[in-house]
Amino acid sequence: MDMCGERPTPGLLLRLGILLTAVCVFIHLYLDSGWRGAPTPQGLGTPPQRYRKPGQHGRMKQASADSEERDRSVKGRVAYVRTLKKESPAKKGSEDREDPSPHHPHRKVPRWRIDLEPWASESHSLEDEAKRFLNYITTPQVSCSSFIGTDAVQRGSAGDWALCLDPMYSLVHRMQSKHCRVYSFGLGVYDRSLEASLATSGCEVHCFDPSLKQPHLQQAHMWLHRLSVDWRDPNPAAVAQHQYTTTRKLATILNNFGHREVDVLKADMESAEWKILENLILEDVLESVGQLLVELHLHWAGFEVSGDDPAVVRYWFSLLRELERAGFLLFHVHSDPKKPRVFLHKSILNASSAYTLSWVNTRWRTDRN
Repeated sequence: MDMCGERPTPGLLLRLGILLTAVCVFIHLYLDSGWRGAPTPQGLGTPPQRYRKPGQHGRMKQASADSEERDRSVKGRVAYVRTLKKESPAKKGSEDREDPSPHHPHRKVPRWRIDLEPWASESHSLEDEAKRFLNYITTPQVSCSSFIGTDAVQRGSAGDWALCLDPMYSLVHRMQSKHCRVYSFGLGVYDRSLEASLATSGCEVHCFDPSLKQPHLQQAHMWLHRLSVDWRDPNPAAVAQHQYTTTRKLATILNNFGHREVDVLKADMESAEWKILENLILEDVLESVGQLLVELHLHWAGFEVSGDDPAVVRYWFSLLRELERAGFLLFHVHSDPKKPRVFLHKSILNASSAYTLSWVNTRWRTDRN
């Protein structure tokens, strides 16, 4: 039979197609392996774009990105350490300020220093700074309908140390529920009539005085501790030499006593109050305080407060403005007429050398009602 004249059958065509496909695949694989083994032009480390298989570009790009990310990670760790060494405290404090947004009410970040308010005038004069400061501390920012103070419990009068019992704030409610806690700091304080009144009202009262002979004792429904608040903790070397030190930061005292909050903080620190207030602001301890009672001493700059007189008063004013931004509003001010009329060793605007101020934490009410 003449095979040349026979028509190709479907089976024969299928076999030929499979054979041709196999040959094409073999040629493609051979060419591809040849290009992979060939030297790369210009040392780029990747094959030319026109010879890459579909999807190969994405995989190679991802591998390159992963390698670069590992390199950046190592370099980033080294750069971070170097940045910590080079970065100034002022810049760090500016970048690490707490976000005042209500979306982050409990966010805590370290700060290195407070932000100074603008000067009272372009002349930077002491008189202008003193006038602004004295006007600020003698003008209550919020009214209080009921007080408790060192003189008596009465409406509208409270003497020098005063607490606000206005129902719109939480103190009176916490006293009634016996959940009130009081911290009172002083040096050689003998008049504790306010503390005694709060203790009999159901408050847990802690009095701190470094002049006490015993570390801790209980007296007349109050706890007495041989401790004092400071703007820094003692040096560890000093602690190792002495079994008991008498100064601590407020945050450290709270932590050691296992207390998360204090309804009333009363402090008469004999010119250490400025640095202590600064520490409370920088470490964000004020959110743990309901009402703040402090005696301010104005006859000199205070411990470790430097600068000329106008700069000192500007610093004082900036501290109190930080209190206001933290939610503390002034409701009571008292000036003893028997105190000398001295302001930074001068007679300015008939200012007294000491003022007792009382603030209420308006955010404390919201958090606990």
